[in-house]
Amino acid sequence: MDRHELRAALKAAGVADGYYRIEGVHEPGPTPPDFLFLRRTPDGAWETGAYERGAYRTISRHPSEEAACAHLWQLLT
Repeated sequence: MDRHELRAALKAAGVADGYYRIEGVHEPGPTPPDFLFLRRTPDGAWETGAYERGAYRTISRHPSEEAACAHLWQLLT
């Protein structure tokens, strides 16, 4: 699944909007104090991680968008 499909699946599963941020697809505002994220890195990889207390912490790096989406899905459901 890609980022747009992930967003739709999370919404359908009832995952609250403030629990996650998907770069370019779902960026809740105002920014919650903590959330899980999926983003692309400057070198073209993908990261999943947690934003807590004003800092991003990478949990895992992925070679593809599909792998990163699967990981964020697993973390949130």
